[in-house]
Amino acid sequence: EKGLDDKTYKPNVVLNRISSAKNRLISWRSYLQNPVFQADDNSQMKPEMGNLYKAYSERCFKADAMDFDDLLFNTNLLFKDFPEVLHKYQHRFHFVMVDEFQDTNLSQYLITKKLAAVRQNIAVVGDDAQSIYAFRGADIQNILNFEKDYPDLRVIKLEQNYRSTQNIVNVANSVINHNKAQLHKNVWTQNEDGELIHLMKATSDNEEGKLVASSIFEEKVNHQYKNSDFAILYRTNSQSRAMEEALRRVNIGYKVVGGLSFYQRKEIKDLMGYFRFVVNQNDEQALRRIINLPKRGIGLSSIEKLMVAAYDHDISLWEVLVNVKSFLSPRAANAVHDFVTTIRSFKIVAEQKDAFATANHIAKGSGLLKFLYEDKTIEGLNRYENVQELLNAIKEFVDSPEDSRKDNSLGAFLQEIALLTDTDTEKDNELEKVTLMTIHSAKGLEFKNVYVVGLEEDLFPSQMMLSSRADLEEERRLFYVSITRTQKKLFLSYALTRYRYGRLKSCEPSRFIEEIDPVFIKVDRKWSSGKFSGTTPLNTVSNNYAKSLVTGIQRQNLRPLNGNTQITTSKSFTPSDTSMLQEGMKVEHPKFGYGMVIKLDQEGGQKKARVNFENFGEKTLLLSFAKLKIHDSQ
Repeated sequence: EKGLDDKTYKPNVVLNRISSAKNRLISWRSYLQNPVFQADDNSQMKPEMGNLYKAYSERCFKADAMDFDDLLFNTNLLFKDFPEVLHKYQHRFHFVMVDEFQDTNLSQYLITKKLAAVRQNIAVVGDDAQSIYAFRGADIQNILNFEKDYPDLRVIKLEQNYRSTQNIVNVANSVINHNKAQLHKNVWTQNEDGELIHLMKATSDNEEGKLVASSIFEEKVNHQYKNSDFAILYRTNSQSRAMEEALRRVNIGYKVVGGLSFYQRKEIKDLMGYFRFVVNQNDEQALRRIINLPKRGIGLSSIEKLMVAAYDHDISLWEVLVNVKSFLSPRAANAVHDFVTTIRSFKIVAEQKDAFATANHIAKGSGLLKFLYEDKTIEGLNRYENVQELLNAIKEFVDSPEDSRKDNSLGAFLQEIALLTDTDTEKDNELEKVTLMTIHSAKGLEFKNVYVVGLEEDLFPSQMMLSSRADLEEERRLFYVSITRTQKKLFLSYALTRYRYGRLKSCEPSRFIEEIDPVFIKVDRKWSSGKFSGTTPLNTVSNNYAKSLVTGIQRQNLRPLNGNTQITTSKSFTPSDTSMLQEGMKVEHPKFGYGMVIKLDQEGGQKKARVNFENFGEKTLLLSFAKLKIHDSQ
């Protein structure tokens, strides 16, 4: 109606902006009169945002409709403009009780304050240490300043923890004590001390997934845990990819809570649709998915005509597109012709370049990457990160030195993913699966064993959320929430390298690890890349290396790999007869160095060995090609 570009003014972006204004009790009139808002909108190339707010509000009013934010906004207006209405409800409700008070926004806070103004009978329940929804408008100051609003209040501190072991409670306390803006508590428990917190180090995010999956597998075997006794928590949705793939490889069932599994997410299926069609122009399912994505002027009626033409002439839909001028009007045909030209250009690149170069070219050339990048909402950022994580996975596929794989094309990647995701269709018992979720989704839940992964600077705490000390403290509260989901065992992990935007980046352990009292942490040598056995408490004097992980004294010595790993092999390398190979043997490879055979298998007449290498993690090698030197027997 306004003649505005919906790519610039995306509906969800506009609605989020309007919602934010309403939660701060800013009407459309105040919005239009505020030069700060106007300047902010102009800087984001959205000068009509205020007028859209006005039009939306007027449309809702005419329709006698209110959204959720209106219910709060208009209640505040009602109490302000009609004191008699406020008086009525103040005397109707003798007591006001509020749960999860730490998550209230300004609008909600003022309603409760006005209702309780006469009788002063108000009770609120909340934990300031679990205030983690600032991005949705929650204001932690509401609970921090509650005593100022009600000087005669009585504070009842619920400090006993009934869920976690003493060590987990101690870790949570040591972390949250670094926050200045808080209501001080001393949480305690009568539960047993339990195990020390397990700290796991991986060489890469892919290896991190394998370490977590291997650890879960062993915990199940040794302690008779069920899959449902485990949860893997991460800061962002895109981190689930490495975890999902690792769990699939060891046949551990899982479920993603609060979202879809990685390869089932719409943005992933959209880009994968492009990949599939570039590799195979007979994949009509993929073609129908991408032909007008992003929108390029090929409407449903045109697509239906093209499909009918393919059926009537007994030819593929792609052939119809190639000869589109015979089936559509010139205007519609031009849009299809441009699409065909684009796909052909992608195909040329695919024939000449590796999977990552091709995928990156398609993501940019199709317009999908730009389309997602322009959506600045929380949901939009998540979708963009998911696509970047897919590109990271492809880069990792290309860079990984597999002896058994010589093809690093986009088609080869699709084949590998097709095999890996085949289990998505299985109907496993939903109750018996490992739970994967973001930490925000985990609030209020509990699990016997919890893995908090990706504890690296710029990831957790998130670089995008660190514009002030208040933001850092919210990230720390989020870490506190992740710790306190645990009943029995807590595992913290980080990677030394991680693919970001298609490049291998060095990572530093999160500052949150340093904030934990070292006496409560045990570095798991067994579950760290390149280590086979042994665990060492951080308070062991001789373990200077472990202590430096947490204290940061020798942080410069923890610089992650930059792709230039020094692999030590014996001076005289002579391959052994692999027919004598057995599981549990220690072996040496000229490229990967030392490792341990964890599984022997045979497929299609080819003998394979899965080896866990000290610096490269698990690799599956064809014994007919692999050069292995046996160093010891079982």
